[in-house]
Amino acid sequence: MKKIYVADFTLRKLSEERKSSFLFREKTAIAAGIENFGADAIELDEIKKPKEDSIVYRTIATSLKNSKICLPTGVTVEALNMAWECIKDAVKPCLQVILPVSTVQMEYLYHMKEEKMLACLTMLVTEAKAKCEDVEFIALDSTRADLDFLIKACKSAEECGATAVTLSDDAGRFLPDEFAALVKAIKDACKINVYVKTSNAINMATACAVAAIEAGADGVKSTICSDEALKTDAFAQIIRIRGDKLDASVNLQSEKIATDIKELTKKLTPVSITHAVKDGNGKIALNSNSTLTDVCKCVEELGYELSEADLGTVLAETQKVCAKKGVIGAKELEAIIASFAMQTPSTYHLESYLANTSDVTTSMARVTLTKDGEELIGVGVGNGPIDSAFRAIEQCIGHHYELDSFQIEAVTEGKEALGSALVKLRCNGKLYSGNGLSTDIISASIRAFINAVNKIVFEEK
Repeated sequence: MKKIYVADFTLRKLSEERKSSFLFREKTAIAAGIENFGADAIELDEIKKPKEDSIVYRTIATSLKNSKICLPTGVTVEALNMAWECIKDAVKPCLQVILPVSTVQMEYLYHMKEEKMLACLTMLVTEAKAKCEDVEFIALDSTRADLDFLIKACKSAEECGATAVTLSDDAGRFLPDEFAALVKAIKDACKINVYVKTSNAINMATACAVAAIEAGADGVKSTICSDEALKTDAFAQIIRIRGDKLDASVNLQSEKIATDIKELTKKLTPVSITHAVKDGNGKIALNSNSTLTDVCKCVEELGYELSEADLGTVLAETQKVCAKKGVIGAKELEAIIASFAMQTPSTYHLESYLANTSDVTTSMARVTLTKDGEELIGVGVGNGPIDSAFRAIEQCIGHHYELDSFQIEAVTEGKEALGSALVKLRCNGKLYSGNGLSTDIISASIRAFINAVNKIVFEEK
């Protein structure tokens, strides 16, 4: 019995149709749900917002354990490289080269004739194959293409290393026998896997998929969210009931699919949410529905420049805090940035400190640090024990940094309360935050200062 490959393109379809983007947790939940009921692959939309999409896609790619993760390459080497960076750590990564093969789409949408399109296809598949073992060519508008050119394109993709080709009925006019004939022609010409993406424009998506399988197709593309294409549950039902007649089976788990789709569908319904970046007084206000874009705006307003990985971490931690607290402001966001973002290997380590202060003498502090096994001792005099400790640290490292902000607060209650210190240092116009926790507020402040210094030193390397 032949195992039919089923790729779900729900996330891609939603991205194309929905005006408001899904939240980070919605996308990851949908991907996890689709994998749970047995889809062999999950197809993502082309990268449109590099910073936001790359974080979401990397998270999805590394979280999937069984399903293949498929991402379009775009039409440039730069876009292809970006796509690969997003999915390279997936258990089963796949790069998809998506190009039209009909004259109408090639010339009016891409402004290319056949030879130029073939050159573009060859270049993209070759570049993709150099990075990823699994490369798929999706032939858009296959049902309106000249058959000779379609065969030539599929064979070119195969020769360059593609492992599969998808025949896509974007016009939505094919009848089952026509789709079967098309599949047979490509199967006769190529040795790679042939998948089909059928349209339901004339209520023939399921019938065309069945005819394609009977003609030798190796897989289908389906979705749980659209009546315009092959529905995952409908296809699973047919295989469950008549799979023996088709001599075909799928990994889709029929006993789970109906329940899972019902739960997932709840996440697909657009809801009216508020993820305000500012409250009524113009101050930063984030809640559990805030998106990565919202967090990015707030982070930038606070003066930080975070990497994509750090932004993803900050978003995840922000949502955790908001789930308990409701809304967080600038103070809490900075604490999250200091505690969870820009984490680097420590160059300087605190060994010990001694601080003396009174109301009749000048405060003095002695701080001992280690760097690469070498002991560094600094003595500082300042306005209070914390100021003198900071000066002692600067003497140890031999550099002065502008102190942009310094905050302390009690994290727990009682006389043995745990204190939190947040230090922001400015270097070359850029902010670096450090966080320190201790029952001793002087120790917490010193640790926060050293934490910020270590981030500066690491980046300078």
